[in-house]
Amino acid sequence: MFQYFKQRSCELEQIDKGEYTQSEYEGCIIELQRVNRWLGDAWTFRRTLLREVGKSTLRSFSILDVGAGSGELLRVAADWARESNRSLHSIGLELNPFSARAILAESLQFPSISAVRGDALRLPFADRQFDYAISSLFTHHFTDAQVVAVLREMGRVARRGICVIDLHRHPISYYLYSTIGRLILHNRLLREDGALSIRRSFKPAELLSLGRRAGLLLPRVERHFPYRLVLRALPQLPDRALSKSPSFPETQTNKGNSQANKAA
Repeated sequence: MFQYFKQRSCELEQIDKGEYTQSEYEGCIIELQRVNRWLGDAWTFRRTLLREVGKSTLRSFSILDVGAGSGELLRVAADWARESNRSLHSIGLELNPFSARAILAESLQFPSISAVRGDALRLPFADRQFDYAISSLFTHHFTDAQVVAVLREMGRVARRGICVIDLHRHPISYYLYSTIGRLILHNRLLREDGALSIRRSFKPAELLSLGRRAGLLLPRVERHFPYRLVLRALPQLPDRALSKSPSFPETQTNKGNSQANKAA
C-alpha cells in the first residue's frame, strides 16, 4: 500500500483536462468552499500567515493569491484585517474566467479585493509588488518543474514572504477521502478528482526541496491538520525594498467599477 504513495502521480485531474461542464465547475467551487471552511485552508491560513502579520507592526499590507479560486482566502484575510484594524489590499489571480468573476461577485463586501486573469508561470506584476504571495490547493496541479517556476515567480513579486498551502500525500488521507468523501460529496469533480489530488500532492521533504530549487530564502515546511502542508519562506531581496510602497497594475475591482463583473 505504501509503495503506491512513494512518488507523485502524473495523472491529470479532470479539472486540468477541462473535462467538465460549466455547471459542474460552478458546483465544484461552491462545494469546495464548504469543505475548506470546515476542514482546512482557512483554518490553516489564520494560524500561519495571518498570525505572523498579527505579531508584526504592520498596519497596512498587501497579498497576492495565486490560483485564488473564488477568493475564499482573500475574504478570510480581509475579514481578519477589519477585525484587527489593519488596511489590506489584495488581488486574486486566476486563469479561469469563471473563477475571476467569482472572486468579485463573492467579495462585494470587501472593495479592497480585486481580480486579475493571468498565468501563474508568468505573473503579470512587477518585482516586490506585494508584501505576501500565497496559494492554496494549487501547486499540486503542476509538475515539479512547473511548481519551481510558480514558486520562483511568487518569490519575485513578494516583498516579505511566501505562504503555500497544499495537500499532504499520505495513505490515511487518501483512503479516508476515498471512502467517507465519496459518501458526503455531491459534485462529480470533487468526488473523482479529490483522491487523485492527494496522489498528486507532496511529502514534506519534496515540497521543501521545490522551495529550495526555486531559490526561496529560508524555506520551511509545516504539517497542519487535516493533512495539510504549508511551505513558508522569505523572498531573496535587498532590505531597502521593504521600505518602498508597492504599486498595483490595473485590475478588476468591486470598488467604483460597475463593469467589473462583466469584464472578468
